[in-house]
Amino acid sequence: MSTYIPNGKAQRKQMLDVIGVERFEDLLSPIPESVRLKDELDLPAPVSELELVKEFKEFAAANSSADLICFRGAGAYDHFIPSAIDNILTRSEFFTAYTPYQAEVSQGTLQAIFEYQTMIARLTGCDAANACMYDGASATAEAALMAIRATKKKRVLVSGALNPRTIDVMHTYIDNGDFEINEVPFGADGLMDIEAARQLAEGGVAALVLQYPNFFGSIEDIQAAADFVHEFKGLLVVTADPIALGVIEAPGKLGADIVVGEGQPMGIAMSYGGPYVGFMATSTKLLRKMPGRIVGRTEDRAGNTGYVLTLQTREQHIRRAKATSNICSNQALMALANVIYLTLAGEDGFAGVAAQCWHKSHYLFDKLLGIDGVTKVFDAPFCREFVVNLPVSAEDAAEALEEKGYLAGLPIHGLGEGAMMLTVTEKRTREEIDGFADALGEYIKGVK
Repeated sequence: MSTYIPNGKAQRKQMLDVIGVERFEDLLSPIPESVRLKDELDLPAPVSELELVKEFKEFAAANSSADLICFRGAGAYDHFIPSAIDNILTRSEFFTAYTPYQAEVSQGTLQAIFEYQTMIARLTGCDAANACMYDGASATAEAALMAIRATKKKRVLVSGALNPRTIDVMHTYIDNGDFEINEVPFGADGLMDIEAARQLAEGGVAALVLQYPNFFGSIEDIQAAADFVHEFKGLLVVTADPIALGVIEAPGKLGADIVVGEGQPMGIAMSYGGPYVGFMATSTKLLRKMPGRIVGRTEDRAGNTGYVLTLQTREQHIRRAKATSNICSNQALMALANVIYLTLAGEDGFAGVAAQCWHKSHYLFDKLLGIDGVTKVFDAPFCREFVVNLPVSAEDAAEALEEKGYLAGLPIHGLGEGAMMLTVTEKRTREEIDGFADALGEYIKGVK
């Protein structure tokens, strides 16, 4: 282990002499005695690498959830990930790269980001996209702040049918400033109540934030929302499911001013919540208000194509107090996973994945409604996620189905004890869907 210990006793003594103290503990004098750790850390005895690998394999084997047949979404989705993605991501020129400030030695990284921006702009129907954000939730919060900067208004309307965790992140970003978030209720159909939004917008708002499809899977009317918020001189921010955009119209083409979302479904493992990547796209008019990096394509003096960071002030990186945003890094490696996924799938393949999710989710929906006592919760059209009401506790049903090898949908307590939200991705086979429906039906019959 000596390789990993940079300084021996002699070096440490020399450093302490230069500093002017006798012992390392003297450096801790500003820390009160009462909060200092006096005993050894409660850690197991050291083991060899061979023993450590064996122990971690035992931990991994206990993670039975990794083998469950997944019917849960709510923001993280079990999609197929081509092997080529990890193979390319782990190449040293991508895997170890950092911020491409020096364009002359970062052309590969910059071009990959430029291709990512192009793909996201096309997918969202917007004029331009940035080099990516940390994740979908923080991208949504940043979009709200961007709208506040652009409109110079301090109030943001948020649909109550937005992912509740995204709303929490928005509050984390916005509540500390002199800004306000007003939540718009959703109706019995599961869609945002446009009339309630209109009343809340009196006096002006910076933005309306909608999810598309919304948290419950229902497809919001983006055009109507855009027309409404533009009447009040606000901006429409849409947080979109990228896979759904393979079968439903791009929000940018329906009037959305800023489109954000979570890139995890495009080639990134669920990984217990991260690392993920957020995307952000907008119109040319708002381009200079957009946070994060932007890569542009240009030509050098010899006429060769080149890529550079562009449209950013130095404040973004060094004078943080004056920056339009404190996003100074991004998830370029995860964005590259998105690029590889979209490239391998192609337009037809990507639309095919989205269509499979659509049809398989509707197939399961119909199968579940055939079970005695199961009813639908909302009437609005859905894309690939939906909510049903079970005649039993959704929580108990999920636990029972886990024993059968299924990760059931997410219990939605706010909609009732029996409310469960489910999704089906392209990975699920007819046999798996039928098996899940049969297992749920048997459980309900046994309880009743």
